[in-house]
Amino acid sequence: MSAHHVSVEDLAPDQIRLPEKSGWRKLPAVGGVLALVGIGGAFAMKSGNEQQFYYSYLTSLLFWLAIGLGGYFFTLVQHATRAGWSIVVRRLAENVMITLPVLGLLALPIFLGIHDLYHWSHEEVVANDPMLSWKAPYLNTGDFLVRGVVYIVVWAIVAFLFYTWSTRQDGSGDPAPLAHKMRGFAPFGLVLFGLSVTFAAIDWIMSLDPHWFSTIFGVYYFAGIVVSIHAFLAVVVVLLQRSGVLRGVVTPEHYHDIGKMMFAFSVFWAYIAYSQYMLYWYASIPEETYWFAYRGHGGWLVLSLLLVFGRFAIPFVLFMSRRWKRKASSLVFWAAWMLVGQYLDMYWLVQPVLAHEHGSDQIHFGILDVLTFIGIGGAFLAVFGWALGRAALVPVRDPRLEESLNFENF
Repeated sequence: MSAHHVSVEDLAPDQIRLPEKSGWRKLPAVGGVLALVGIGGAFAMKSGNEQQFYYSYLTSLLFWLAIGLGGYFFTLVQHATRAGWSIVVRRLAENVMITLPVLGLLALPIFLGIHDLYHWSHEEVVANDPMLSWKAPYLNTGDFLVRGVVYIVVWAIVAFLFYTWSTRQDGSGDPAPLAHKMRGFAPFGLVLFGLSVTFAAIDWIMSLDPHWFSTIFGVYYFAGIVVSIHAFLAVVVVLLQRSGVLRGVVTPEHYHDIGKMMFAFSVFWAYIAYSQYMLYWYASIPEETYWFAYRGHGGWLVLSLLLVFGRFAIPFVLFMSRRWKRKASSLVFWAAWMLVGQYLDMYWLVQPVLAHEHGSDQIHFGILDVLTFIGIGGAFLAVFGWALGRAALVPVRDPRLEESLNFENF
């Protein structure tokens, strides 16, 4: 037991709410401007670069969507497992989760660019390709659009319900009924999460190259989702504390668990990536290995090696330390490192398909990649910033908040 016990009544308003003059309250406006400039600029440059626009847009969307879906997963898994340690950071994850309705709307350009992104959407291509003809009952434009809408609706509804229930609990006389409701619905929501994320990864990423397939591709994207949300929470928590809030609320004990999860799922990501690669390499069947083959030349080989060492080997060696997980500066450094790794991974999954189609083995990172990243990220930050200022930064009426305030690692 901690020598100094903190009770919920000890929390001052300036610890758990953004001050009226806080710079964080400008985040919605700043994010909105970035969204307009980024997305508007990208669309303005779209003419004559339609295919590159959609590939750049998809790359950026998948990165920001991974963080939004991470908020969904983090929130529901804490309810389902009745976790106590995470209560003080769960509201931040809920604020991330509520970006999903907007990110869902921002996915609509992917549907508009279906013919620029997906070969299987062209009937004449399918008619002359036995494998695509065999996959046509699943890979067809109509079903693809319907499934995409279903994913977005599921994410938006679950995010809205849990965010609403949690913020409503802050003002409730008896918090127990809402706590039980969220705990009861969480397992069902996680099932929907698993199914929707798996099929979305297959539809939106793996089918970019419809001749290749993997039975664990959804798990691969999921691993990146979990790394991303913990990395994002680490950055936000430390920045909020440096601006004067959440001090004495989120402690090095919580840093430690956020860091442990970030570390663990970076190892899990590497395990899934290795499992996927090793089995194809061992079997050495040309139809299965070519997806990796064109990522093994020129600039794509450099990026492949950068992911192996930068996203796994270096963090594995250096971030294993307990001390580095409990220190704010080192935690933020490695969190930012992981987020960069997540973007590079999304780039590695999406962009080589276009380069291969044009017979190139070089990376061409351009202005469309920058603009789409800024635009979608701006919309994400605008909604996240709005949610930060709308309610308390912690679920103040959660029955286990006091347990979380006094959490200790052993």
